[in-house]
Amino acid sequence: MSAKQIITKKSLDFFEKYLNNAAPTGYEWEGQKLWMNYLKPYVDTFITDTYGTAVGVINPDAKYKVVIEGHSDEISWYVNYITDDGLLYVIRNGGSDHQIAPSKWVNIHTKKGIVRGIFGWPAIHTRDRAKEEPPKLDNIFIDVGAKDKAEVEKLGVHVGCVITYPDEFHILNGNKFVCRAIDNRAGGFMIAEVARLLHQNKIELPFGLYITNSVQEEIGLRGAEMITQTIKPDVAIITDVCHDTTTPMINKKKQGHTELGAGPVISYAPAVQNKLRERIIETAEAKKIPFQRLAASRSTGTDTDAFAYSNGGVASALISLPLRYMHTTVETVHKEDVENVIRLIYETLLSIKEGETFSYFD
Repeated sequence: MSAKQIITKKSLDFFEKYLNNAAPTGYEWEGQKLWMNYLKPYVDTFITDTYGTAVGVINPDAKYKVVIEGHSDEISWYVNYITDDGLLYVIRNGGSDHQIAPSKWVNIHTKKGIVRGIFGWPAIHTRDRAKEEPPKLDNIFIDVGAKDKAEVEKLGVHVGCVITYPDEFHILNGNKFVCRAIDNRAGGFMIAEVARLLHQNKIELPFGLYITNSVQEEIGLRGAEMITQTIKPDVAIITDVCHDTTTPMINKKKQGHTELGAGPVISYAPAVQNKLRERIIETAEAKKIPFQRLAASRSTGTDTDAFAYSNGGVASALISLPLRYMHTTVETVHKEDVENVIRLIYETLLSIKEGETFSYFD
């Protein structure tokens, strides 16, 4: 199976719709419904939990269980304070970047529907250039065009309303996918494509496959912590994004060297089970799938950590998608990398035998 056979027009249309839909941390359910509807023809059943994690299951009666996982949430803001003049101050919901906020449009989610707003910023003419103050969490603010607090509240906006960016999907130079929330809605897309290919190619797996789209990763891997206790998997292959370190202002000596177009990134870290990682590398080499390597100190910072250290220890590995401009509204990935992550997960699944423990002592 070559990369050229993977992303179809139908799947790309789904990816665009899925990315454009807002699904901030704690409010993922509309995105999960889109994802489940796309996945439905390719799985036998679904599992969902109280907080919104969704799992498509193939062979639900099998005792041996393998997870492939991404996370569905995106970074956002909360309304934290409304001034008497009708301006909104915010706090983060996830790792939202305060420096990119000024002059951005936002959608404020209320019971009355979406209220549009803008992150305001004083004009360059009014600022003291000798003491230029950068955007900070305590000085960025949202203007909804209201004259006072009462008018803001009449719009349905209150403390606790969640705020997202409206920036939508674009293709740059023919082969770069650009959008907010590629971290990590791309993961949900890629694991769904694995399920589609298994169905399309009439593959009968010798184990139960749990295609898992977790919630609340952006605030501490919380959805993965919950769902792994429900599934109790034997093996988990996680996909997330990592940094393209070839753009300006990134120190490769600290961040390593990974780049767009050079293939999936395979991680080395204590939470990554070495035998499972080597199986993934062997698969990449055998199937001529390009790949890169990344070392992580202590934790991976992804749902890999939640799965690995659950249920007495689950053999877990991480395959990442290189991404530029993480946690901005122009997150960028390469089409070929997306396809090759899908290929690598697919081919690795075909190599796993029922009951494999990946134990060092077998």
